[in-house]
Amino acid sequence: MAEKTEVALDRAQVKKAVQALQAFLKTKASGESLFLDETQQVTLLFTLWKIPKKPQTIRIPLPHGQRTDTDEICLFTRDEPKMTSEQTQRFYKKFLEEKGVKNISEIIPYKVLKTEYKPYEAKRRLLGNFDLFLSDARIRRLLPSHIGKHFYERKKEPLSVDLQSKHLARDIQRVIQGTSMKVTNKGCCCMARVAHSGMTADEVTENIMAAVQTVAAKLRTKGPVMKLIHVKSQTSVALPIYTSDLSHLTELEKIQSQTPKNKGTPKKQNKAKKNKKEGKKQTDSPAEKKGKEKKEVKKEAVKEKEEEDDEEIPQLVPIETPSKKPKLEKPSKKKQLEKAPKPAAGKKAKQAQSKLTKKTAKTDSKAKRKVPKVK
Repeated sequence: MAEKTEVALDRAQVKKAVQALQAFLKTKASGESLFLDETQQVTLLFTLWKIPKKPQTIRIPLPHGQRTDTDEICLFTRDEPKMTSEQTQRFYKKFLEEKGVKNISEIIPYKVLKTEYKPYEAKRRLLGNFDLFLSDARIRRLLPSHIGKHFYERKKEPLSVDLQSKHLARDIQRVIQGTSMKVTNKGCCCMARVAHSGMTADEVTENIMAAVQTVAAKLRTKGPVMKLIHVKSQTSVALPIYTSDLSHLTELEKIQSQTPKNKGTPKKQNKAKKNKKEGKKQTDSPAEKKGKEKKEVKKEAVKEKEEEDDEEIPQLVPIETPSKKPKLEKPSKKKQLEKAPKPAAGKKAKQAQSKLTKKTAKTDSKAKRKVPKVK
């Protein structure tokens, strides 16, 4: 790893930028003091030479607290065994008072968060009511599925706190008064809240100097990465306080060119190194030789088959099929009926003959009945 170069900030230049920013905010708030908040956030904007390969979250401790006393802070706690949600709230309130923590305005157990803040509107209301969210380190991994994506979009995701630590008040105060910065692998710009407009110029400059040094030290990159640093508020233009030289870019390119590129897997690299050190050809055993000979025979057979397949295939000549005989047109039923003469009296004659035969049969049966039997 190459040594990280410190960012050389000019303290006088930083103080001038802070004073100009405060003067702008005062003129902006004088005409619209009733409609604007009394304090505005002062943030640092970092621009890097290269986009980081991996995302990172950096916690930045500050010498002067960057939150006002009016900020509302919420704490998510775990559910204590054999206690209701109200009892857990009372228990943690007493616990925090004993430890000397007084900044937390509301305590929400995990069970209450799951039940009462399940609807979408309740989550949005909870997000708007508080400025900062803390969570017990024991339940921090369970919160993302219950708080929703809006906490992350507004950058108000809960910060984990170890409630079992011996110096609980000091740790919570550091988290509340400090700040954090998210470094993503999707762009080269990062922002961190450093102060507010109600602070003095010296306090803001000290916070800026401390934040820049911690970010430069904790970034997981090689060489000088900082390109530009700006100071701005919510409504002002970004004022530059640091610009790096072009020589830093050449240094970065040299460092990247010196880093060896991994060729293949580490196992293969180790095998190659061993073979180079030994410098001897490995002799094959007789069983291995037989196996190699069999493989060669199979390869030759496959090649012969491929050559046979690659021979020219004779072109297929199409066979002329005999032309189909013309179908004889069958006369339709209507035409047959028209051509065939209608037997006018044929049916009537048949009916008369059948009636006569029936009558004769009846008369014969009656005659047979009337003739007496001769003894």
